[in-house]
Parts: sequence; C-alpha cells; structure tokens
Amino acid sequence: MIVSRRTILSTSLSVALTGGIWSRFARAELPKIRLGILRFGTAAWDLDVMRRNGFDTAQGIAIEPVEFASAPATQVALQAGRVDVILLDWLWVVAQRNDKADWTFAPFSSATGAVVAPPSSPVRSIADLPGNRLGIAGSPIDKSWLILQAYAKRKLGVDLDKAVKKSFGAPPLLAEELSAGQLDAVLTFWPFAARAEAAGMRRILGVEDMVHGLGITANVPMIGYVFSAGWAEKNRTAIDGFLAASRRSRALLDNSDDEWRRLKPLTGAADDAELEQLKNAYRRGIVHHWGDMERTAAAELYRIMEEIGGTALVGPSTAMPPGTFWPDTF
Repeated sequence: MIVSRRTILSTSLSVALTGGIWSRFARAELPKIRLGILRFGTAAWDLDVMRRNGFDTAQGIAIEPVEFASAPATQVALQAGRVDVILLDWLWVVAQRNDKADWTFAPFSSATGAVVAPPSSPVRSIADLPGNRLGIAGSPIDKSWLILQAYAKRKLGVDLDKAVKKSFGAPPLLAEELSAGQLDAVLTFWPFAARAEAAGMRRILGVEDMVHGLGITANVPMIGYVFSAGWAEKNRTAIDGFLAASRRSRALLDNSDDEWRRLKPLTGAADDAELEQLKNAYRRGIVHHWGDMERTAAAELYRIMEEIGGTALVGPSTAMPPGTFWPDTF
C-alpha cells in the first residue's frame, strides 16, 4: 500500500493536535496551586526550574503563577484568597497566628542578608557602625535589623538603634545611595548583597553569621512557602507535590552550573561575575535538613528577636504558637 506524503503529514498533524489538546486537558485536571510571586524574585527562579524540568507535572500538580509588584501585595493576595501560596518569612506567620489566623510555613532558604560597605567606607566591622550612616532594607521590625541589633547588643554591648544614623528603604534605593556615597554601609537582602559584592562592595557580616554569633548553631531557614494549614489539609496531594517539586528544583540548582546559566536572564544578573555571586549565595541558603534541632533553634531565635521587636513584631502574645511550621516538609 502506498501512502501519500499529504496523508502522512495530515495524520501527523492530527496526532500532534490531539496530543496537544489532551496535554492541556490532562494539565487542567491536575490539582492546581496558585503561586503568588514577584517577577524577578527567588520564588520565580524556583518556579522556572520546576516547570522547565517538569518537576511539577511529575508530582501530579499544575502551578498557576500570579505576579505581584511587591511582597506586601502578595500578603494581601494570600489573605484575600487570590493565591494559595507565597514566599515569606515565618515571623509574619507568628504574628498572624497570634491574631488567630491559620497560616503555616514550610522552609525554603536560610539566606537572609548581609551588611555591605564600599571599599572607601570607614566601616570595616560591626563595631565600626556606631556614628556612621547605615541603610536598612525593609522596616524597623525587619528580621535582619532585629538580628543585627541583638548581635551588637550581645557581642559589643551597643544599642545600634540609638548608635547609628539609620535610614530605612527599599533595597534598590539603598544600593543607589550607597554607590553615591550617601551611606557608609547597608544591611540588605541577600540578592542585593550578592550584587553589591559583585560590584566591588565589601561584605562586613552576613545575617546567618550573626545568628551563629548569638549562640544558635543550627541553620535557621527564615524564608519559606506560606499557606493556610486548613487549605493544605484539604489539598494534601497538591501541597505535598508542590513542596516535593520545589525541593527537586533547589537540588538541581545546588548541583548544576548549567541550570544557573539557563536561569541567568530571570535573575537579572548583569554579567557572569554577578551570576556567580547570586549562585553562591543561593546555594549557601539551601535547606538540607529541617527537624527538631532546627525548630528549636528557630524558637530560640524568635525569643531573641521578640525581646527587641516587642508587640510591634509579634502582637500581644510572646510565645511561638503551635502550627507555625508545617509538619510534613522533608
């Protein structure tokens, strides 16, 4: 039997279209996670690796990304039910749980931030900060600022809140002011610290090092995926699949330089040197273990931060409420 080229092409096209329709139909049938992300944030990196390598569909889930312009906007969207999961710190979860909400936290990274300074700055160590101009990313109750204050008080006997000429702002603005010589040092989030180091700034001290300096030896993941415990209980297949897919993404980024090169456009790295700094900082923060030791360390760190942040940080209750951490993460 002779089959014409037209018949072969027609049959191939029919199979391709049917396969495409079936693929879309099958994906639509999968349990769905609405993930709130910042376009260039680390959750977007995680999602890109996850979807490009099929880790999500391998776990039987479909992820619907919802983009926002700022972290506070993701919090509002979560509370309004527009998204199911966002990337945030567990201090917010604690404050919300103390106000009877049921948000819970699954660890993503222990990378937090660092104090950086220009080569010409008089700040060479944390002991040099008093009397100098310090830019602080975030708000007066940002976790990194609270940890830095606790570190300076315990190690140096200094109240940095009174001793430095402080200014709070968004990381990009602080980076500009630092480059323009309007600040002597900046306490900023880890991606911006990595970019600053790539541009020639000096790393004074990382927040993770401050935590260890406070006597907490276990690595404490500060950033994680936050979602409703009640929703997660009703959607165990979806949340378990999502967390497993995310772990696979981070494992790949921990071991593959090629994956980082593919991810480069999304990171916004200006060059290979900046990408290298981002890669190294990200890898340092990957959570390899999350058990009783780490949870105990988190509770101790919380107690230290609560002493400085007070009710503005955690609300009327000073205890870490049960359920803050989602139990089935690793």
